[in-house]
Amino acid sequence: MSSTSRPLRKLGFLTIGLFDGDDPGRGHETTLEIIELGERLGFDSAWVRHRHLQYGISSPVAVLAAASQRTRRIELGTAVIPLGWENPLRLAEDLATVDVLSGGRLNPGVSVGPPMHYEQVREALYPDTSDTEDFGYERVRRLLDFVRGESATDFSGVEGFEVFSDVVQPHSPGLGRRLWYGGGSRASARWAGEHGMNFLTSSVVKAEGPEDTRDFAEIQHSQVRAFRAAHPDGAAARVSQGLVVIPTDSASPRQREKYEEFAAKRLPRTTSPQGPARLLFAPDLVGSSQEIAERLHAHAAFREIDEVAFALPFTFGHEDYVQILTDMATKLGPALGWRPGAGV
Repeated sequence: MSSTSRPLRKLGFLTIGLFDGDDPGRGHETTLEIIELGERLGFDSAWVRHRHLQYGISSPVAVLAAASQRTRRIELGTAVIPLGWENPLRLAEDLATVDVLSGGRLNPGVSVGPPMHYEQVREALYPDTSDTEDFGYERVRRLLDFVRGESATDFSGVEGFEVFSDVVQPHSPGLGRRLWYGGGSRASARWAGEHGMNFLTSSVVKAEGPEDTRDFAEIQHSQVRAFRAAHPDGAAARVSQGLVVIPTDSASPRQREKYEEFAAKRLPRTTSPQGPARLLFAPDLVGSSQEIAERLHAHAAFREIDEVAFALPFTFGHEDYVQILTDMATKLGPALGWRPGAGV
């Protein structure tokens, strides 16, 4: 192990939870089975991704409520809930409820910005306020306040036979420390740090401008540093990295071929910033656990963190996920210095 890398303390994974539109129950059940498998393999966390008007999980909080009743130890996260689709007060109630049901294992990750395809969905989503909705950081701040127990109203007390609270109920005291911001820019990293959140990084970052010629790892590394410089906890502030990682130790020849083809098709987008937002994508890591560990130890941002939530490729089958997760837990994790239970 490189002396400049920290031993990996928390090993997690992320899944999108795809389903067949004609049989959505089976897809959701498969997602729950994968989370159960993750717990049996010793993973510290399982995360689900949010998808609206698609054949992926549209209600991750509801799915994690179900997962909380089928697991006992593994942490459950969202990576991420786009707050442009949400009312912060109602979301705070849902998050607190699931956190209570899970015994304090929920790790909600959120992001800001207008909903995807906003011009097409604005009338359905906000028919009366579509021109005035604020999709910036203020939406996150409101959620933070509600989850952390700030007043949501100036009314509380007894009215007739009913008792009212001025703060979100149920209140789960530890949840405010387990809120994550999913960001890919230095400004987002700094904002998350200033507001005491945890920071989720992924396989996408934003180049800072036309003159920014740094590679993906260097940009992500600078964002991690900016986040911790702004956070009250400094170097101890939590950061989780979410690259696409596909170990092949126990994969069949057919699986290896599929995985390599998947990564090769996505490789061209990693060579330069893409689109007006100048998004830069990380290459997918495919190979033996030892090969992947060596590449991660050479990754500038990975050397700064001790938590990961490696992303499962969206289009693979259930048997592929079983193989990948098994190799992550039994081969890759140990190669990165991780051992089950070390992150508790």
